[in-house]
Amino acid sequence: MASQPAALHAATIEDFTRNLATVNQKIAAAATAAGRDAGSVRLLPVTKTIDTDRLALAIAAGVDTLGENKVQEAQGKYEHFCEKFPHLRYAIIGPLQTNKAKFVAKFADEFHALDSLKLAETLQRRLELEDRTLEVFIQVNTSGEESKSGIQAGEAAGLLAGLAPLDRLKPVGLMTMAANTTDEASIRGSFSLLRETRDQLQQVAPDSFQHLSMGMSGDYELAIAEGATVVRVGQGIFGARTYPA
Repeated sequence: MASQPAALHAATIEDFTRNLATVNQKIAAAATAAGRDAGSVRLLPVTKTIDTDRLALAIAAGVDTLGENKVQEAQGKYEHFCEKFPHLRYAIIGPLQTNKAKFVAKFADEFHALDSLKLAETLQRRLELEDRTLEVFIQVNTSGEESKSGIQAGEAAGLLAGLAPLDRLKPVGLMTMAANTTDEASIRGSFSLLRETRDQLQQVAPDSFQHLSMGMSGDYELAIAEGATVVRVGQGIFGARTYPA
């Protein structure tokens, strides 16, 4: 059964503590039901559109990573929180234009949407200048939907091979978004294709290339059943989003 976002619009530390506990309990239960260790799945909070006042409450409740789609928004939050909360990690989970790579190289710890060697080479040069490294997930379009970013599953091996000389990039796994449908079989098919692609790539990079970033607030339990090791959850923690007009 697909997960449902929390109805509560979290506005206090207690709200965030409760929502985080609920999501973490569901993650652990889904992992256990799949015959996996309850702690084998990492929660990546998706913090896009959430203002810094609410984020400070969420951080106090236990949020330790900020997952952001837009680089400018992520950078602003990094600059706001970097001194007060130096332990925070920053994950860029949306598509990235090459002209924004210079900003990502300054502060991001994870990038979940790598989809070209050109972008990888640009990130490498910028990371060299910053003397930093970056964990990267190759984004694969497993749904076949043109609206979604990512390379085809059959192209993943070639891109992974191209990353070999880029020592500032640390390829740790694959990322995908499920098919936009309510059909659970189709959703699980998107996730199982990513797992199968990862399993094939592990024959080349068995030690470092193991993670699957897949599953969001509405489908993360299905993703865990198919092998997710990172789930990206926003509404389940923060409640329904309020987007700018």
